[in-house]
Amino acid sequence: MFILADDLGYGEVGFQGQHTIRTPNIDRLAAEGMRFTNAYSGATVCAPSRSTLMSGLHTGHSPVRANGGGNPLVPEDVTVAEVLKQAGYRTGCFGKWGLGDIGTAGVPWEQGFDEFFGYLHQVHAHYFYPEYLWKNGEKYPLEGNDRSVPAGLYSADVIHAQAMDFLHSHVRQSQALAAQAPDGEEVPFFLYLAYTPPHGEYQVPEESAAEYAGKFPEKPIEARGDHAAQAEPYATYAGMITRLDGYVGEVMAALDDLGVEKDTLVVFTSDNGPSPPNGDLELFDSNGPLRGRKGQLYEGGIRAPFAVRWPGRVPAGTSSDVLTSFWDFLPTAAELAGAPVPPGLDGISLVPTLTGQGEQVPREYLYWEHPGADVSTYYRAARMANWKGIRNGADAALELYDLERDPGESADVAEANPDVADRLAAILEEAHAAPRPHFQKGWNPENE
Repeated sequence: MFILADDLGYGEVGFQGQHTIRTPNIDRLAAEGMRFTNAYSGATVCAPSRSTLMSGLHTGHSPVRANGGGNPLVPEDVTVAEVLKQAGYRTGCFGKWGLGDIGTAGVPWEQGFDEFFGYLHQVHAHYFYPEYLWKNGEKYPLEGNDRSVPAGLYSADVIHAQAMDFLHSHVRQSQALAAQAPDGEEVPFFLYLAYTPPHGEYQVPEESAAEYAGKFPEKPIEARGDHAAQAEPYATYAGMITRLDGYVGEVMAALDDLGVEKDTLVVFTSDNGPSPPNGDLELFDSNGPLRGRKGQLYEGGIRAPFAVRWPGRVPAGTSSDVLTSFWDFLPTAAELAGAPVPPGLDGISLVPTLTGQGEQVPREYLYWEHPGADVSTYYRAARMANWKGIRNGADAALELYDLERDPGESADVAEANPDVADRLAAILEEAHAAPRPHFQKGWNPENE
């Protein structure tokens, strides 16, 4: 099970030092498993990050690198869902997809998922009270909703309910069939929960915002287009995170109730850095000591809260400083499932780190790129051991940071460490392969 928050900051959960916003269930998940202190999102924005998760490739090689939401996966792409489905798993994706809109080969049911419910185009996911969601290839109407009015059926609640239905129905059916079968084996599942909070627009049911009402110096957000105004964005944002935490708690309770908690590996993380209301990173200390935010390749844009729970297999209350990112999930899941690993991946299996069995394969570096508003402003970054190299534009000078001494990336030490800078500069070139021709298909509900 892979639980992905949307735009949740490195410091916005309790196990990462958050003191204002309550996240007891996420914190319990981390306490009952292993925290990764050098874990990174796949990219600094939504769709490219999800592409690395599905493909096992970093953003220098992955199929979707631009963030318009309309760049689809193609039939030749191999996803972690396809790998697990071929290994006998039942697969479900619930929430925000962002890797192919209706009418393309990138839709989840063409990319290995048996069941999908949620948003296809990521711009559609910017609305928490939409008129409809997608259930596989059919529109699922949310009766009475108007995306410009924050009232009615809250989409994240509906998505969560559908995911819980999938989990309960699959496990119960599998258990019943196993009880009747000679070999007694249950059908395993892969559940990808791509929740949309706390991404903007900042909306949450009143009872969630009420917990934090009056606690912060609010700075109202005016209506923009068909996005509604928000009088209390900070209370709302905090409420969104705590509501997300409630979903996580219900997931963990369901695993326990179904008796499959010891058979289920659960990952919790975020797709990229935070984007809180009014760009205010300080109010909630959203990134802790880290510099930057969503859309940037400084640590605050890509470093992620990351925890893995698997009772009896992953030791509780532990942490790991191994360098890891989203593209490690596919080979890790494949090894656990006994499935063949597709060739040419950038990811490595973390099974030795998680279980303490075997030797962890070392890696030289992690790599990210981000095209920005247009490809002429390409940003690139790589981390090698404690060193981080960043080039903020094709012609920009390389910045070098020693993250062990300077996690906030405040002192560029490129001139003092020319050999390290040269190696990282070379990595920024060698890790990048030419992307596919891409297009930005905007979301238009009138065309769906």
